[in-house]
Amino acid sequence: MKKQSSLSKLFVYAGNFKYLSILSWVLSVLSAWIALVPFYYIWKIMQEILNVAPNYAAAQNLSDYGWKAVGFAVLSMFIYICALMCSHIAAFRVQSNIRLGLMKHIVTLPMGFMDKEGSGKIRKIVNESSAATETYLAHQLPDKAGAIATPVGLLVLLLIFDWRLGLLSLVPVVFAFAIMGTMTGENMKNKMNEYQKALDEMSSEAVEYVRGIPVVKTFGQSFFSFKRFKLAIDKYEKWTIEYTKELRVPMTFYTMIINAVFAVLIAATFWFSNGASDNKFLLNLIFYIIVTPIITVTLSKIMYQSENELIVEEAMSRIESILDRKALPEGNENKKVEDYSIKFDNVSFRYADATKDALHNINLKINEGEHIAFVGPSGGGKTTLASLVARFFDTTKGTITVGNVDVKDIPSEQLNDMVSFVFQDSKLLKTSIFENIRMGKKEASREEVMEALKNAQCQDIIDKMPNGIDTVIGTKGTYVSGGEAQRLSIARAMLKNAPILILDEATAFADPDNETKVQEAFSKLSKGKTVIMIAHRLSSIVDADKCYVLKDGEIVESGKHEELLKTNGIYAHMWQEYNKSVDWKVGA
Repeated sequence: MKKQSSLSKLFVYAGNFKYLSILSWVLSVLSAWIALVPFYYIWKIMQEILNVAPNYAAAQNLSDYGWKAVGFAVLSMFIYICALMCSHIAAFRVQSNIRLGLMKHIVTLPMGFMDKEGSGKIRKIVNESSAATETYLAHQLPDKAGAIATPVGLLVLLLIFDWRLGLLSLVPVVFAFAIMGTMTGENMKNKMNEYQKALDEMSSEAVEYVRGIPVVKTFGQSFFSFKRFKLAIDKYEKWTIEYTKELRVPMTFYTMIINAVFAVLIAATFWFSNGASDNKFLLNLIFYIIVTPIITVTLSKIMYQSENELIVEEAMSRIESILDRKALPEGNENKKVEDYSIKFDNVSFRYADATKDALHNINLKINEGEHIAFVGPSGGGKTTLASLVARFFDTTKGTITVGNVDVKDIPSEQLNDMVSFVFQDSKLLKTSIFENIRMGKKEASREEVMEALKNAQCQDIIDKMPNGIDTVIGTKGTYVSGGEAQRLSIARAMLKNAPILILDEATAFADPDNETKVQEAFSKLSKGKTVIMIAHRLSSIVDADKCYVLKDGEIVESGKHEELLKTNGIYAHMWQEYNKSVDWKVGA
């Protein structure tokens, strides 16, 4: 099956606007040919000057030729501007449609997609890859059409006046094309792939590093936190230097040869004229010296067009890497759940490209209104198990039901209304506190938002803000601490008032004062709800109805806090270590 070109893929997004793109190419070609006409009048000017020399006053048509040259130059620019207007209109529509298509598809993907891929990488694909298509359609394709048309017109000019000089002018072009071939083609395509991967990795690590600064400050792990970001920068630097060195020799020869047209023409002067004075030959020689630099410019444009095509091909490949991901299957109609109990029936889950299951044969039942906790060593599968309830991912095997209805059969909007999440790294958008909280219930009034903030122990946060709940987070130096962000997220969850609540390390970054207020907020938020808690601070889950200890993706212990302490197992050991860390003090 023939591979679809990047241009064909772009035209799918363009719709009828693709005809504007095609028109821009036609206008660009016309502009390129008209731009060569002034050179003919320059030749006429030089011819007349040489014919009347040294009696230059006898020249009668210089002004006429000059204005005609200017007129055609202006006409060429006007037509080129029209070409760019057409190409930009089409390009903006394509870029807009690509971004809309990407975002519409992303919201249908499992919610864990963003966490797995990294928001920095996804943002780069949505913004920069779509921008690359806009640049390609708006500028590069019209310029390519003009760059291809120019040599055709130049060939006529070069051969019409003196075919011998014309052919000699093309000799360096042949060698330059040969060298260009060594720098482009499949080798450049592979290099562009490596380049984009290095950029993606560096961008993603930069975003994650910035987001992790609160953790770095909390635990003082500045070197270790910076290590992955530094390695990504070093990898990009190494690749860039090696590729630059690889192209240094061929690029040097290419530049030298493409600018060697003058040397060829000067040698031809002695060869063809045999030292004799010939006005006609001199006229043609001067004309060719003026015209041949266009060859250099045109060839350079064609060379960079090859690179630009690879860039847009890579951009389309990245866009398709998202669009090719399967959306979560959706239920067709609202399902009536019997209650808000949760059941895991022989559930296994494996991440894409992983060699073993992250969760294996999980069986447990959480009754409606029950408060349970997932604990255990890092990487045991606690967050993954909780995420499956909200369909951040779908199970690889087994089923998860809410009120005896498979979560896969519950429409995502309905399921979203049933489950609230409070994460350890609570996300606040760059908008007002009021709008941040109202994300939990879009139709909520100011009074309802204020009530939720009050119940979440956020009044002290609001009081210190310059514009109260209308203060925009992230502007004019207005920020909140990690613990304050968690309390605001709790307010959002309170406003949403979903019957199932998942708390994932929600007090991890809270200072003692904030933790007290967060715990008070949790006690109000959790009343009457089915609650799943994930915590390393074991003091926060001692009152849970039941604790499940996960290790290597399996439940290895379960029971109440007191029961697990008597088993002398993993939980008991974790409790001992936790108490040691709480009692630990710096020596004098």
